[in-house]
Amino acid sequence: MQISDLPYPDPGVPDARSGPRFLLWLGRGQLGGQLKSLCWGMLHFSGIAGLPYAVGLGVDAVVDREPNRLLLVGALLLVIGVAISVGDAMLHRTAVTNWITAAARVQQLLARKTAELGSALTRRVAAGEVVAVSTGDVEKIGWFVEAVSRFLAAVFSVVLVCVGLLFFAPDLGVVVAVGVPLIALASLPLLPRATKRADIQREKAGKATELASDTVAGLRVLRGIGGEELFLGRYREASQEVRKAAVRSARMWALISAIQVVLPGALMITVVWYGATLVSDGRIAVGELVAAFSAVATLLYPLRHFEEIAMAYSFSRPSAKRAARVLSLTRTDAAEHPARCEPVKAPAPGGDLYDPQTGLLAPAGRFTAVVCGDPDLAGRLAERLGGHPMDVAPAADAGTGDEAGAEAEAAAGAGSDPAPAPSVLLGGVALDELELDTARTLVLVQDKDPVLLSGTLRELFDVPASAAVDPPAALGAAQCADVLDALLQSAPDGTEDPMDARITERGRSLSGGQRQRLALARSLVTDPEVLVLDEPTSAVDSHTEARIADGIAALRAGRTTVVLASSPLLLDRADRVVLIDGDTVAAVGTHRELLHGEPRYRAVVTRETDEEQRLGGLELTELAEALTEIEESA
Repeated sequence: MQISDLPYPDPGVPDARSGPRFLLWLGRGQLGGQLKSLCWGMLHFSGIAGLPYAVGLGVDAVVDREPNRLLLVGALLLVIGVAISVGDAMLHRTAVTNWITAAARVQQLLARKTAELGSALTRRVAAGEVVAVSTGDVEKIGWFVEAVSRFLAAVFSVVLVCVGLLFFAPDLGVVVAVGVPLIALASLPLLPRATKRADIQREKAGKATELASDTVAGLRVLRGIGGEELFLGRYREASQEVRKAAVRSARMWALISAIQVVLPGALMITVVWYGATLVSDGRIAVGELVAAFSAVATLLYPLRHFEEIAMAYSFSRPSAKRAARVLSLTRTDAAEHPARCEPVKAPAPGGDLYDPQTGLLAPAGRFTAVVCGDPDLAGRLAERLGGHPMDVAPAADAGTGDEAGAEAEAAAGAGSDPAPAPSVLLGGVALDELELDTARTLVLVQDKDPVLLSGTLRELFDVPASAAVDPPAALGAAQCADVLDALLQSAPDGTEDPMDARITERGRSLSGGQRQRLALARSLVTDPEVLVLDEPTSAVDSHTEARIADGIAALRAGRTTVVLASSPLLLDRADRVVLIDGDTVAAVGTHRELLHGEPRYRAVVTRETDEEQRLGGLELTELAEALTEIEESA
């Protein structure tokens, strides 16, 4: 795989059972690139390993006054120089390619998982952790994949130098062969502590990132209540904690680096002292001493890769665990019920939408309003109606490790084996048995907090759609005239078409009601067979809400529309209203029928207390008695 071939046509199915398994799966997927990098690395490090012996042979040739042999040594040094240069250039090229391709594969996997889970992702994993995994963790994983081949090539060169010295200068070779493994293994006892400190730094950085993200998202509200300084102080404290953790982590890695410098230096001094003694005794030649000294000096370079691979693994292991945790999340309970994973044929157009769990029925081509006393129930129902429900677990903090998240999930599910919830049916076909793309084409769910991506208004409406509804009609139904004016006013000079006006990140330059109406217009443009809206007008005034209700009813005439709301203005425009109480359908009728005949419905819609319901019931009774008397007297 070359960088020009990215992205992958199919990133594959990862082994997300654990962090090390995920790293191993990535390595197996890049065997070709790793072998190329290893071969070029062996060429590069072999040249470095052969350099001391060539220098030693040259010294012996000068001492013995043999010019022909010196010329051969010069030619050998030229070949070694070419091998070092070419090997280094190609090693860097192939290693960086491995890094980028591994990071790209992980990013593709995360993007695919995010698209699969949708809004349910942040209910399972904290938003700060999702950001950290898709940015910093991806880089650390790629770093380890890239460092593996260079480390193996360095190991090859170290072994080659030690073996070569055993044959070239056996007395000194024994000293080097014993000292090098000790140097390579000297840092191992410090690695657990260094890894722990790095994990603490990562945890604090994740919390600081989440705090910054929340502060930016609520900046408008903070300014309104004068809370900028309060949250700025909190972020300063979190930032200082990250700095302190980073310093403590850096101290440990500095100690490991010092060991990698001090111990080879001590070995070099030992070799020089012992070698000089051997030369003075006539047991070895001067060239052999120079070769041994040069070999030990040369070993400093490949030994650095031992430290690098230790650092890369220490940083990438928790990153891989976090990535594996996200990638292991499933959209449904398909793992326990494989038969339900098999895609089935899409239902014929014009089918009713039915939820067996609550008993909710949304007839085809009708405008159905659903009233839930519990807002959380409304959100879960909207997810279920879209055909992609999830067993929602509490989101872990951004800095928690995988062990903590796994323990929390295990504790939540200990001793219980809940039966799978029945799937929502569209035209008699279970939605969670359909392919995800097919289910989303048939049923579109807009949650109560829709997201607007940055870009032009034209790009906002560039979504898969039936082409039956054009953007102007959708914008008109969603009452977006003032939104278009606001976008034009903030657009650069010369912008005349509102569709060319740009929307800032997440629509932050717009009010909550304006963002909500633009999102509603985008949903109307798609014109799905079934449109599910969760509180689509909660941030607009009553006059605008009434016009939006009329616009939705007119534009969606003949199409199945389900609106989860408690606003009388919306409920009065619906063909039928369903009251859900205690996870089941409690009453069905029109808004006016339920308002007069169902106290539970009236309590949710009018926000009446128990005493107000009693008094209202008495007033209705008195009014009925008065009407009866009038009819009898007449």
